[in-house]
Amino acid sequence: MREYYTITELTREFDVSTRTLRFYEDEGLVQPVRRGRTRLFRPSDRHLIRQIMRGKRLGFSINEIREIIQMYKEPPGEVGQLKLMIRRIEEKREDLRQKRRDLEETLAELDQAEESCVERLVELGVNT
Repeated sequence: MREYYTITELTREFDVSTRTLRFYEDEGLVQPVRRGRTRLFRPSDRHLIRQIMRGKRLGFSINEIREIIQMYKEPPGEVGQLKLMIRRIEEKREDLRQKRRDLEETLAELDQAEESCVERLVELGVNT
């Protein structure tokens, strides 16, 4: 395992901008070592970036990701983190289910509106 990774290496690996990694640093999610103006990321920072990216893909906010990461660093540790993660996943799942219901309802309303328009065009003697 390597001792350090450069910001350029990590931006390529995770397909993110340097601005994104600096943002994660500003938010206190990662703490790269500074050598002058150069940021050097430890393997632990790389692991955290991987976890952050996973959290973002799952739809978690930066604050939610921070909470999960912080729980890992402090008691109750990994068990607490895993339980919190399960709760957050279920919350996200329910949010997505609600969005799906809302989308289905909106699609049905659009179908009904379209049908009404077609019926009115027929009444007016216009072919569609």
